[in-house]
Amino acid sequence: MTASVRRQGGNIMLSPGVAAPDFELPDATMEMVRLSDYRGDKHVVLYFYHRDDDPGCTVEAIEFSELADKFHRAGSVILGVSLDDPLCHEEFRDKHGLQVRLLSDGEGEASRRYYTLREQERNGMIKLGTIRSTFVVDRDGLVRHALYHVSPRGHAAEVLRLIQQLGA
Repeated sequence: MTASVRRQGGNIMLSPGVAAPDFELPDATMEMVRLSDYRGDKHVVLYFYHRDDDPGCTVEAIEFSELADKFHRAGSVILGVSLDDPLCHEEFRDKHGLQVRLLSDGEGEASRRYYTLREQERNGMIKLGTIRSTFVVDRDGLVRHALYHVSPRGHAAEVLRLIQQLGA
């Protein structure tokens, strides 16, 4: 295990203070988004969620959207990542009027780099699921906060406080 990860309760987690793993993923409009495009310009709130229209994930996305202007004024951008495809994201975004950019990690590439995937059994089959997690990445591209197993209600406000502590 390298210094960039830590183990907690049998789970491997990304550690604060390390360079945020870069990725390139399509958003709901099929535009490609690279994390490194924000380096030197914006703080990034990168949140991983289970799936579009999951009740908890909907609460989380709506709360981030309701605070989107405050995040913007604090010099940050919000990126939501799930294994859903871009068309699902587009429907989810439009249905709830979301103001966050939703990225499709269909192959699980970014999710693996951030240690947010887990195997779960459903109907006798093993499938990959997502550990609801949020990462605050500063303008220098460093992970400042790595929050795993978060509760959706009130989480956006908590993350906004962390972003505001970084300064605009």
